Amino acid sequence: MRQETAVGAGAQVLLLALLGAAHGMGAVGWLTGLAFAFATWAVLSRALRRARPPVFGPANRVTLGRTVLVGAVTALVADSFRAAPSGSLLVGLTAVALLLDGVDGHVARRTGTATELGARFDMEVDAFLILVLSVYVSVRLGPWVLLIGAMRYVFVAAARHWPWLSAPLPPSRARKTVAALQGVLLLAAGAELLPHAADLGLVLLALTLLTWSFGRDVRGLWRGSRRRAAEERCTVPCPSGHSASAAVQVTLR
Repeated sequence: MRQETAVGAGAQVLLLALLGAAHGMGAVGWLTGLAFAFATWAVLSRALRRARPPVFGPANRVTLGRTVLVGAVTALVADSFRAAPSGSLLVGLTAVALLLDGVDGHVARRTGTATELGARFDMEVDAFLILVLSVYVSVRLGPWVLLIGAMRYVFVAAARHWPWLSAPLPPSRARKTVAALQGVLLLAAGAELLPHAADLGLVLLALTLLTWSFGRDVRGLWRGSRRRAAEERCTVPCPSGHSASAAVQVTLR
């Protein structure tokens, strides 16, 4: 498994070299790309040592390939503050990374190699790509776009203070759809193929959907924490023949 992470880091450096030759990438882009490659290698290696999966797995290899593409996009966006990147190159790399987002999950299910580590790896790559795209789009549409990329990281930080936010969430097709749309809508706005008002509308739609999704999940987690607290208080038979579920309902009102 160390071999896979090392190959991923090597592929990242090679892609950066190709981008540097084709695009003339500056020092900021190079340093950002190399920092991303090193951070990915370090974090993934540590996660593998902790989880100790029997094999790295084909799905994780697909996600690692996506990570290399995300690192290239990150380098191009960092370099865009020096000089405008090739729009077709940035859009192409991002589009492939987004398309592969559905492939790794499908491969994991087909091969029976789905793991908690693989799901977390996939989620972190998605979240970082959204953050990078929001940075790129915010330059043209305004800093408020950064709310899209920062929302998940704010949620994770909040969970350190309110542990009930760390409770597992039930599977949700709506949540997955909203998450997938973030990259598509931000990429469409970043491509600058539509009028400014249309790009603004796309990003506002992305932010609205993401706020709704996070709001729904936070509400569900809060209600779940209240329910569990009520059940813990009702460990003995409730007075007057009331059931524990009835006590929960009263508490939630």
